[in-house]
Amino acid sequence: MSYIAPIRPETAEDFTSLRRYLHTRPELAYAEHETSALVASYLSDWGYEVATGIGGTGVVGTLKVGPGEGMIGLRADMDALPIEEATGLDYASLNAGKMHACGHDGHTTILLAAAQQLASARNFSGTVRLIFQPAEEIGGGARTMIKDGLFERFPVDAVFGLHNWPGIPAGQFAFLAGPAMASVDMAIIRIQGRGGHGAKPHLSIDPVVIAASLVLALQTVVSRNVDPLEAAVVTVGSIHGGSLPNVIPDSVELQLTVRSFNETVRQAIRERITALVTAHVASYGATASLHYPTGYPVLVNDAAQTDFARDVARRHFGAERVEQGLRPITASEDFAFMLEERPGSYLFLGNGDSADLHSPRYDFNDAIIPDAARYWVRLVEDFLSTNTRAEARS
Repeated sequence: MSYIAPIRPETAEDFTSLRRYLHTRPELAYAEHETSALVASYLSDWGYEVATGIGGTGVVGTLKVGPGEGMIGLRADMDALPIEEATGLDYASLNAGKMHACGHDGHTTILLAAAQQLASARNFSGTVRLIFQPAEEIGGGARTMIKDGLFERFPVDAVFGLHNWPGIPAGQFAFLAGPAMASVDMAIIRIQGRGGHGAKPHLSIDPVVIAASLVLALQTVVSRNVDPLEAAVVTVGSIHGGSLPNVIPDSVELQLTVRSFNETVRQAIRERITALVTAHVASYGATASLHYPTGYPVLVNDAAQTDFARDVARRHFGAERVEQGLRPITASEDFAFMLEERPGSYLFLGNGDSADLHSPRYDFNDAIIPDAARYWVRLVEDFLSTNTRAEARS
């Protein structure tokens, strides 16, 4: 079956078709040219003032209604992942090695559906900014848009985002104030030894043995250097060295992912890994180099904005639709950069029992699009009403 983008989507079926159209045409970070052009076209048709090229391929749609002075931002991410799809769906990716394996096609569709409803009803007084962001997965598109003057050019009082979440019942809303998603950094360790014949290990400095020992030593960073009441992750995800069973290589490279929910802990882990790697490798007579690129910061939801966002869900969808007991998530999100600049909240929407995010078998649940869009509409209307905006900003 061939999926074609609706000329001007209006119904739930139209937006399902749009989501599946986007799914067939995934685009990677900063290459979301077709997606951003489609977004800009729809927003323009609905009467939004549209700015393109923000942070590369980002799009911002602005709609001002009435004399209200309040301003709210809603963000959706547009990029896909470098994954070969394995769903077997009739609307599977047509772009080899690229897949919407995290539901950004759904996030974009939800925000477009909300955009259409907001423009049609115009039941608010103030300004809404719809932010369609590139490169969430690997490019830090939020930071790029901010550096390109996002909030100076398109000011907001608060900014909100959402992510679908497998394992939470479909259509359930979940909220978490404070640190909600972890920071992420990467450590690349290169152990330089002295290679030689596998039959004469005494004449070499074996970086494979050192690497094996270092992997175990790194497990003590969290267990013995981080307060047990804090949460952190140090995972060695990659080891490369050698090519033959009877040859000791000169060097081995390890790659780590490092995550935490506290900036002090984040810095302490970096210092401890640096010291441990240097001393541990030296004890074997080898040397080590360490490259430690920083990634996304901790995503910290503003307490007042999160309470407001949760209250919107309760009042318009019922308390039974609000998931209880959500715990901080060790995955990371570059919406954290936006929350460093403006107060706001990042919420989660149940995707049901789908395959996990970033799986080649993942698929977004189209059934959640209508209520998710309606939630954005109610959030905007309540935030930009005279009575509730003051509460949300307090």
